[in-house]
Amino acid sequence: MVGSSHEALHRIFQKDPALLTRALQDVLGVPLPEPREFAAMNVDLTEIEPVERRVDTLLRAETEEGVYLLVVESQSDIDKRKRGSWPYYLSYLHEKYRCEPVLIVITQSSATARWAAEPIHLGVRGCPSLTVRPFVLGPDNVPVIADEREAERDVPLAVLSAMTHGKGPQAAVILESLATALRTIDPDSAAVFVQFVDSCLADRQAQQMWRDLMTAIQYFWRHPLAEQVREEGREEGRVQATAEMLLRIFGWRQIDVPESVRDRILASTDLDELNAWLDRANHVTDASELFVGEFPRSAGN
Repeated sequence: MVGSSHEALHRIFQKDPALLTRALQDVLGVPLPEPREFAAMNVDLTEIEPVERRVDTLLRAETEEGVYLLVVESQSDIDKRKRGSWPYYLSYLHEKYRCEPVLIVITQSSATARWAAEPIHLGVRGCPSLTVRPFVLGPDNVPVIADEREAERDVPLAVLSAMTHGKGPQAAVILESLATALRTIDPDSAAVFVQFVDSCLADRQAQQMWRDLMTAIQYFWRHPLAEQVREEGREEGRVQATAEMLLRIFGWRQIDVPESVRDRILASTDLDELNAWLDRANHVTDASELFVGEFPRSAGN
């Protein structure tokens, strides 16, 4: 289970290494040749002396122009110690493997992105012996994917968009588009991506919205995040939580709910019925459309 945004931000590239190539080429304009294959590598850069150094993610990319080592560092805040570590990583990897190392930093913070993108100069001021120029992926250059069709075309990139823009004003529409796109891929991959996104959502309202959306398409219930919900276990608790979740989705989508619709939702004791309504709630434009095709009934039945 992914336990933090730091881990999720770099592990997504372990899950889908090709996403890293697309991000370098399309987002940053880096002319990295198209890899024929990828291989995960040992992230431990510790030497014989007891100084432990580890990169976050290290991938070996085979291309027609040779082998590249893609070093991915997840950075939540400004850390001046990295100004010394990153040149070491690249020099060590180049010496050990005789391959070209490429440093990619990923962050959710615009301020951290600006700091990380600054060149690192070592040597005489104005005439350095070594210069390191990190490539940075963050909220200022990762595209905002808020369209369902665009998200379906490249689900991993849509996941990266949700992870880097989870604190922004467009978080809700990004998450809704991604939730729809996840239906188009295999459930196991979707469950991994669900966890990555959940770990990166620092905003409580955005995280709750994401969990509610995942419950609506039932990835959440196969996910470790659902363990606490499952332990509570009682059917009536699920019914009440599902009804409340349905109303929250209407609230997030800014759709007015008439009293008659609200009463019918809260009166239902059929979990299958509520889940069907949940699925519709993400698509209807009027709350009364929730019951289209069903026989009307009173709130008490």
